[in-house]
Amino acid sequence: MAKINLGTKIKDSKIQCTDATKTKLSDFFDKQIIFYFYPKDMTPGCTTESIEFNSNLSKIKKLGFNIAGISRDSLKSHTKFIEKYKFKFPLISDEDEKICKIFNVIKEKSLYGRKYMGVDRSTFVLDKKGTIKYIWRGVKVKGHVDEVIKTIKEIK
Repeated sequence: MAKINLGTKIKDSKIQCTDATKTKLSDFFDKQIIFYFYPKDMTPGCTTESIEFNSNLSKIKKLGFNIAGISRDSLKSHTKFIEKYKFKFPLISDEDEKICKIFNVIKEKSLYGRKYMGVDRSTFVLDKKGTIKYIWRGVKVKGHVDEVIKTIKEIK
């Protein structure tokens, strides 16, 4: 798995997205894009993070950015998640971890002493060419969306 850094141009890839008009990553590059990776739909931290991005969506769009969430959940799960919380941005289903591997967000985690491979909560800001402009890894939900907005104001 290739390590990605600031300045890395992301390889285009086919995707499954709740917005059926988006069939590959590059379909998001009509604007600068924020991709946020999260472990699981409907879980407390992931729900809070997604709600905060949704609440700040107009601010994010005014700054010239779109947003999409990415997890290993199915499109069916994503659709339920969107409907329950009225998200106004798409979610990408990555059940085969292809996108997670491109962004190198799968890592060993531990829960009650049990080790497993899971999604490291991470956020990436990309320009219209698909080049990474900013990365957050090991994200803590509290305050994260505010930090992303502060950063995109500076790199706009």
